[in-house]
Amino acid sequence: MSTPAPAFLPGVELSRILYTEAVRPLLDAAHPGLRHAAALVGPGSEVLGLDTPRSVDHDWGPRLDLFLTAEDADRYAADLHDLFARRLPKQVRGWPTHFRASGDPNDPVGHLEATEGPVAHRVVVRRVDTWLTDRLGTATAATDPGPTLSDWLAMPQQRLAEATGGAVFHDDPGILTAARHRLARYPDQVRRYLLACQWQRLAQEESFVGRCAEVGDELGSALAAGRLVRDLMRLCLLLEHRYAPYTKWLGSAFARTAAAPRLTPVLRDALAATDPADRERHLCDAYETVARLHNATGLTAPVDPARRPYHGRPHLVLHAERFARALAATLTDPRLRALPLTGAVDQWADNTDLLARPAPVRAAVRALTDSSGQGT
Repeated sequence: MSTPAPAFLPGVELSRILYTEAVRPLLDAAHPGLRHAAALVGPGSEVLGLDTPRSVDHDWGPRLDLFLTAEDADRYAADLHDLFARRLPKQVRGWPTHFRASGDPNDPVGHLEATEGPVAHRVVVRRVDTWLTDRLGTATAATDPGPTLSDWLAMPQQRLAEATGGAVFHDDPGILTAARHRLARYPDQVRRYLLACQWQRLAQEESFVGRCAEVGDELGSALAAGRLVRDLMRLCLLLEHRYAPYTKWLGSAFARTAAAPRLTPVLRDALAATDPADRERHLCDAYETVARLHNATGLTAPVDPARRPYHGRPHLVLHAERFARALAATLTDPRLRALPLTGAVDQWADNTDLLARPAPVRAAVRALTDSSGQGT
């Protein structure tokens, strides 16, 4: 008979227990007074608070990020790794602390497994600056005054959500907490620019729903509607100072917004519609709702939120470029005013393999900003 699985705990809570009941006592005994930060940050559904029992099948379990000063990390990292391998408990609340590697180079994930020997643990000793560089392509968040304009444009929102999500259980150096604080929200001018770019994305495709339907391309019309729904969801998250995660969790993150109760039924109807007129009507209802949300922010003078024909054609749209122009007019930073309305990297690219590679992303951002004649 197979052993029943332990009761599910959210990963953040499991990480907290691992630290307070196992890691911290070992640290205090081996290196009394060692200054450190202990946290669960980075990739993983548990960092976003979205893990479920389904998550336990790989790369989930009692794990912890242990941040030391640069000097202490160089001095103690290897010893601490060995200490935890030998002395960590074999399980926490019934969940093994041993991660068995899959052995498949094409599927490099870890699976929880009981062990009698040393624990292949995931208590990872890090430096804040090198972790930030690895995840975000820059360590500027660890120092004053924080990320540059180019840094902000090169950091995907998924990575920002990972860096600012999860939980910090202890931080006496304070460097990690300070970095997370600097990354918690876009600066006001950057946010205004990104909002303008998000409205511009809507303007680029809002007429396609009707035009595709007009020529009998029902599939193309539905596809355009889906893209517009996604962009509206990301726009709402940005309006509420929330970072949009990648596609798997976008709907779950949107559901947490204040706009979701009003917008979710309308967006669902737009996606489910099979009649082009119904699809257009539901999308326009959504446009007008988000337009009113924009006006309520006071970021610009009020912009008329009513739907209207697309030039002389019989398709109703918002003409979202009006909101993009209104926001662009509020930009006081000359570097932002000189940029095209292309936005941050994940407003013009959504390829996961690209967004996970900070170096080429930053090179692409530099190319875009340099072509505007503005250094960032």
